[in-house]
Amino acid sequence: MALQVSFWPPSLRSPTMPSWSLGRPALVPDHLRCVGDRSSGMTRGLAKNYDKRKGIRISVRSSLDIAGPVVGQVTEVDKDSFWPLVKAAGDKVVVLDMYTQWCGPCKVIAPKFQELSEKHLDVVFMKLDCNQENRPLAKELGIRVVPTFKILKDGKVIKEVTGAKFDDLVAAIESAKSS
Repeated sequence: MALQVSFWPPSLRSPTMPSWSLGRPALVPDHLRCVGDRSSGMTRGLAKNYDKRKGIRISVRSSLDIAGPVVGQVTEVDKDSFWPLVKAAGDKVVVLDMYTQWCGPCKVIAPKFQELSEKHLDVVFMKLDCNQENRPLAKELGIRVVPTFKILKDGKVIKEVTGAKFDDLVAAIESAKSS
């Protein structure tokens, strides 16, 4: 996960106090701290710390806040990244392939799903491995069989295709795009 640390006012952006955007943990000077952690409910989103004496504002964002969904490819998601990426997709149609590693039909349709992502550049394609770790999200989305394809628009499931039925999936995507 990438971390972006920014300082305001811009005069603080000096060689001793730069603005960072890193794919590894940032070393923030001891006299500056970031508020917001799991216990305060600010695991995602903008966390701010104001030093009123100096007029300093520090903002920290995770890669889940910075990165958006990618079109033209299939994005692997998990229980933590799925909803933020759906939200970031905005009004685009999102197609989620819910699969397992051991499922034969899932393996058969996976290359075709990849081809669809390359063809429909106005649609966001995601995959969710319904393993033990992601079971809460799979349960929330009501999965009963694999593969299951959920089609979302504006953050809501509008269509579902169960099984490796490629023609049904294409028809559902086309229908969702036109609605």
